[in-house]
Amino acid sequence: MSGMVVGRDVPVNDEDLQSAAADASAAGRLAAALQPEAIDALLADAAAAGTPIDGADGLLNQMTKAVLERALQGEMSHHLGYERDDPSGVGSGNSRNGHGTKTVSTTNGPVTIAVPRDRNGEFEPQIVPKRRRRIGQIDELVLSCYARGMSTRDIESHLGEVYGVNASREMISNITDIVTDEIELWRNRPVDEVYPIVYVDGIRLRIRDKGAVTIKVAHLVVGVDVEGRKHALGVWIAEAEGAKFWHSVLTQLRNRGLRDVLIACCDGLSGLPEAITSVFPDTVVQTCVVHVIRNCMRFVSYQDRKKITKSMKTIYTAPTVEAAELALKDLDQTWGAQYPGVIDVWQRAWNEFVPFLDYPPELRRVVYTTNAIESINFQLRKITKARGHFPSEEAAMKLIYLGLRNISSNRGGESGTGTYGWKIALNTLVVHFPGRLKL
Repeated sequence: MSGMVVGRDVPVNDEDLQSAAADASAAGRLAAALQPEAIDALLADAAAAGTPIDGADGLLNQMTKAVLERALQGEMSHHLGYERDDPSGVGSGNSRNGHGTKTVSTTNGPVTIAVPRDRNGEFEPQIVPKRRRRIGQIDELVLSCYARGMSTRDIESHLGEVYGVNASREMISNITDIVTDEIELWRNRPVDEVYPIVYVDGIRLRIRDKGAVTIKVAHLVVGVDVEGRKHALGVWIAEAEGAKFWHSVLTQLRNRGLRDVLIACCDGLSGLPEAITSVFPDTVVQTCVVHVIRNCMRFVSYQDRKKITKSMKTIYTAPTVEAAELALKDLDQTWGAQYPGVIDVWQRAWNEFVPFLDYPPELRRVVYTTNAIESINFQLRKITKARGHFPSEEAAMKLIYLGLRNISSNRGGESGTGTYGWKIALNTLVVHFPGRLKL
């Protein structure tokens, strides 16, 4: 797939931008404060003492400790209203009361810091909040590794070997649970009123349910908007398909704002055509031609594949329905006796295939296959295979969502990327579906 939008529609306000700018400015001032001569001296001292630059006992770790402790002392001065040893603090009603120690995990390794205390017990540090044991990008690092298919055991080993962080599997699970609320917002966010094309496909997962591991399917729905941008509208996990299941899925999309779909492209999913007709009666259900060809190839021996593929091409490139029927009849006469399964596949898919023949070549190229969604599923399969099986549907959904989020950030970000030849296809859609596109 050339790109899509997962739907992380989280607004960025002015305060967030100002905070990010302030952080960048502070980092720049800190870097400028360290003169080359001072850095050279630090490196020379570290080399003489045998201190590595990074790692749990490295120079960067010690610098992180110094910066954190200095920041905590600054927070305490702000909290009390006076600096250390300032006479104005006498009789103020609160004062410093020593410090406690805690070890926090950072990307430079674990750092043991002294956290100041006040006598009234009212000090609430912000840079290293109470009861927090991780700072910096550790959480983001865990989520990134998890989204790429690493198991909790692998992440635990990776953090220990590379960053010196002792991360339990429970901690890793708690970090990944951060996205639970984000998933619910994503699954219930509003969608566009009209999608010219919607693709539906699924991947099979092994999920533990009621003490037994069963096969379930995660169905992904991707919509192409009027700009040609692809959006992952949602993921639904189910053990069995059927009209009732698909009616529920489509009703959810309708409740989220979807009012019309021009073409729904899928691969013989049980009950889907009937459900689409019920919820969106004007939608054309188009079977994936590539899936039809692939299903036919299951019945064909290797030496005859090129010949039968060439014969089938005359069917889906036919200019009219009548020409396609003649091509199918010719395929039957030539190969039907030897490969009856091939003819059966075409006959069963015929009603959902023939709408394709009404379209000009520009639109056929867009809707003849669900490859636009299969490339996503290919990447999702790579990250789910490492799991063996999932302990629950929630665990499977968490990984799939993080995988989709990762795909989105790597393939065009929030705006996604377009569909090849979309302008010509859009003009064709306007002609074939008059008055239904809100442009």
